[in-house]
Amino acid sequence: MADEQDIRKIGGLIKILPITYTVIVVGSLALIGFPFLTGFYSKDVILELAGGSFTIEGRFVHLIGTFAAFFTAFYSIRLVSFTFTRAPNGLQINYMHAHESPLAIAFPLVLLAFVSLFVGYTTRDIIIGLGTDF
Repeated sequence: MADEQDIRKIGGLIKILPITYTVIVVGSLALIGFPFLTGFYSKDVILELAGGSFTIEGRFVHLIGTFAAFFTAFYSIRLVSFTFTRAPNGLQINYMHAHESPLAIAFPLVLLAFVSLFVGYTTRDIIIGLGTDF
């Protein structure tokens, strides 16, 4: 997009960059702590332990962590919405030259998306503890 950094001037890239869109959606869902993805098991356990400590410090950490999780979800959804699903809002010449990343960049991104999808669920007993009903 010709080095454009303002997401308000970008849009409609879902058809042009489907692999990038998929990877960013998976990464955003993991980042916001969507259930059964990698980020869910780390973020939710931290917030639960902080809130369950029943101290003033624990409650404060839980409150700040909850606000941080909310704003993380907000800006992640906003990023995907502005960049991929809204109507194109940039210069037409930039859209004509837009293309997917080369394999050297796309392969690690797809690999990280795959890890975000499956490693959290398969290793949840290591993170949370074996035999818990969490």
